[in-house]
Amino acid sequence: MALPTLHLRAEDKTMEHRSALTPTTAHALVEARYPVHVERSPSDPLRKRIFDDAEFEAAGATLVPEGSWTSTDPASTIVVGLKELQDHDPFPLKHPHVTFAHCYKGQGGWEKTLSRWARGGGVLYDLEFLQEDSGRRVAAFGYHAGFAGAALAIKTWVWQLAHPDGTPLPGVGSFTDNKGYYESEEDMMKQIQADLAQGEKIAGHKPRVLVIGALGRCGRGAVDASVKAGCEDVLKWDMDETAKGGPFDEILESDIFVNCIYLSEKIPPFVDTKSLEKPNRKLSVVCDVSCDTTNPNNPITFASPTVPVECSGPLVTVISIDHLPSLLPREASEAFSSALLPHLLELKNRTTNPVWKRAEDLYHEKVATLPVDMAKKEI
Repeated sequence: MALPTLHLRAEDKTMEHRSALTPTTAHALVEARYPVHVERSPSDPLRKRIFDDAEFEAAGATLVPEGSWTSTDPASTIVVGLKELQDHDPFPLKHPHVTFAHCYKGQGGWEKTLSRWARGGGVLYDLEFLQEDSGRRVAAFGYHAGFAGAALAIKTWVWQLAHPDGTPLPGVGSFTDNKGYYESEEDMMKQIQADLAQGEKIAGHKPRVLVIGALGRCGRGAVDASVKAGCEDVLKWDMDETAKGGPFDEILESDIFVNCIYLSEKIPPFVDTKSLEKPNRKLSVVCDVSCDTTNPNNPITFASPTVPVECSGPLVTVISIDHLPSLLPREASEAFSSALLPHLLELKNRTTNPVWKRAEDLYHEKVATLPVDMAKKEI
C-alpha cells in the first residue's frame, strides 16, 4: 500500500516562525518511507521558518514552492501546518489537513472556516483535538507558552520599574534583534536574567510570581522560566487552591500573576477591577497565557505586547498573546513535533487508528452542525 504524501505548508500568519515538522521529524518520516514535501520558507522575514530549507533537504525531504499545497496532487496528499489559514481567499479545501483551525468552539467565523473543507471534500484533523483515549492532547505548545509568557511578564515588571511614567513595553523586535523571536531558550534566559538583576537594583527585591494552573503544561513552563530567570518566590497554585472561588487577595500580594488554567466553563474571576482598587496592591503584571484568542476585543500582539488596565493606584499591565510559543520557535517546534511524530507515523492507518479516527469523526460531527447550504460539496 502506497503511503500518503505529507506536504508541509509554509505558515502565512504574521510573526509565526514555528513549524509542525522539523528536520528531525521529517527525517524520521522519510526513513519510514513517507514521501515528505516541504514548502520553501517564506521570504517575508515576519513569516520566515526557524529551520533553514537546507536542513529539511538534508533530512531527505523534497523542497517545493511556497503555497504549492493549494494545487498539489493527488487530493489524498495530507497538508500539514500549524496556525489557521488566512481567509482572504476562502476557496474550498480538497485535501486532508492536519492543522489548528480554531472553528470547533463557536469562535467568530467558524462556519466559514469549517465549510471550506465541507465544500471542497477535504477533511480537517484539528491538532487541538488529536487526543489519547484519556482525552489528553497528543501534542501541545502549552509548556513553551507558559515559559515565554512568564519570561515576558518578568521583562515587563522590570520595564515598569525603569519607566515609572507608564511608557509601554515596546515591540518584541526591539529586544530580539528585530527578529521577533529568540534564537534559543539560552538567549532568552540570558536577557531575562540581566533584566531581573536590573529590576532588583531598582526595587530592592525580586518579584513574587504567582502561577495558577501550575500543574499543567503551561503552568510547568511558567514556573520553570521564573525559576531559571532567578525568581526565588514562586507560588504554585492549581485546582485545590482556587476551589473556594475568587477574587484572591494572594494575587494582589504578588508582583506578577501568570494565568495558565484551561477554562471550560464560567467561574468567578481570579482578579477584577474592584479588587485592583484595594490599597497596598503589589500586583503590576498579569500574563494571561490562557487568553481567549478569538475575543474580538483582544488588542494584544507582539508588536504591542502589553495593555494597561484602567484602575486607580499603581499601573497594572496585561499580557494576552495567542502565540507566545513563537518567541521560542525552535524549542517549541521540536517539542511539539516530537510529540506528534508517533501519530504522524500512523497516518497510513488513519481510518482505524483511534487518534485519527476520533479526529475525523469529530470533523464530521461538526460539519453536520453547519447550515445546509454551507456544508454542500461544490461540484
